[in-house]
Amino acid sequence: MADEKNRKTSVVDRIWNALASIKLAVVVFALISGTSIVGTLLDQSGDVSKNLKIVAKFVGSGAAPKVFAFLDAAGFTDMYHSWWFIALLYLFAANLIVCSLERLPRIWNVVREPIRALTFEQANTMPVRREVVFSRKKDEARPAVLDAMKSFGFHAVEAKAEDATVQFIAEKGRYSRLGVYLTHLSIVIILAGAIVGMKFGFNANLNLLEGTSSAVAYGGADKEIPLGFEIRCEDFNVSYYDGSDTPKSFKSWLTILENGKPVLIDGRETTEIEVNRPLRYKGITFYQSSYGFAPNRDAQFKFALIGRDGKKQGVSLKFEESFTIPGTDVKGKVADFSPAIAVDESGKLFTYAEIMSNPAVFVEFSEKGKVRYSRWILLRHPETWDVPDGKVEFVDLWGAQYTGLQVRKDPGVEIVYLGCILMTIGLYMSFFMSHARVWVVMREERGKVRFLLAGSSSKNRVAFESGIERLAQKLSAADKA
Repeated sequence: MADEKNRKTSVVDRIWNALASIKLAVVVFALISGTSIVGTLLDQSGDVSKNLKIVAKFVGSGAAPKVFAFLDAAGFTDMYHSWWFIALLYLFAANLIVCSLERLPRIWNVVREPIRALTFEQANTMPVRREVVFSRKKDEARPAVLDAMKSFGFHAVEAKAEDATVQFIAEKGRYSRLGVYLTHLSIVIILAGAIVGMKFGFNANLNLLEGTSSAVAYGGADKEIPLGFEIRCEDFNVSYYDGSDTPKSFKSWLTILENGKPVLIDGRETTEIEVNRPLRYKGITFYQSSYGFAPNRDAQFKFALIGRDGKKQGVSLKFEESFTIPGTDVKGKVADFSPAIAVDESGKLFTYAEIMSNPAVFVEFSEKGKVRYSRWILLRHPETWDVPDGKVEFVDLWGAQYTGLQVRKDPGVEIVYLGCILMTIGLYMSFFMSHARVWVVMREERGKVRFLLAGSSSKNRVAFESGIERLAQKLSAADKA
């Protein structure tokens, strides 16, 4: 029975010792870092063809399919939800916790142990020492010592050692020794926040056509993820740099619907979003990520019409429907459309893109049933808006563009923020603070007072020695004064 108990204990001890290993921490951290690099390069739960192109850049197009098949089977295309990556996070957290518990009691005893008076011989063995001779009496020396130590941030108290030597002792920064453990705790908290986000959050996409709404987003393999409410795209717009098809900005106007009714966000029913300015509602964030063109028969052409008399009128109509220029009998009918029109070298018109980078509408103008003239009217070129009977401004083709939204829910983000704050504090304590102890031992010799300045510091000994030197200089200056 005793042997069995010892075997069980030894197994527990071996597991404990393995988890307390610094080597294990290095290996696990390297595995997490290396796999995270691969996971960052691959589009998580993304398009297969896109990931194949990414892999081909590193291994060539010939080997790319086999390498990608291996990565996909190993879970690298949805790495942050894979069992082995989560297991690595748990193992890393356990390693940090055990390492901290293994070493914390000894450090905690040091932190809790109050500074005590030292004999002259003990003080003379401290790693940092300086001597100062004070020509005044002991009673006059006390205020000078207290004032000098206070100026360096030490609140000293007078004490007597076993050999009856009078001394002033002080310490500061004792809790800075716990900085590394606070950093360890912050890492565990960040890992916990990441796991909460992976377990209870999601990262999905949603393409919304203008004028449409959805109550779900779509994750990997087009998995439907309920939002708990509806989101509707009221409008979408892309603006371009002058003389270029390079987008300057693209914006969406979104409305949140609960039970079919708009929800006020910041006092408004409709929220404008763009890149780096998302919409947040009930813990779900909608980011502007892409856009596209999806022509359909229900899309509406929007025009601003100005007659010869200057009257302005806005109209919306579908393909092959007509409008009338104000103050005239001239009707215009939408007969053709191009999302991106251009002219080739022979002077022929052609469509060069499948997005609305240079949209144009072909309008036939007629009066009393007879076609008088026709022309292309371009949205981005005001010089094409003028017609013989007024002005026809092509404003938009509404309902033909969709906004691409990245939809994210991360309930662990607040936990991660807390961990980051604690990490900042812990790193500051670890690198910029130290546990410093100072003893100023006084001995009277032939009417003079001899000070032995002794001290120790948990880190940054060079700076501490410099401080002790300045303290000695201040005492010497006080004696001369």
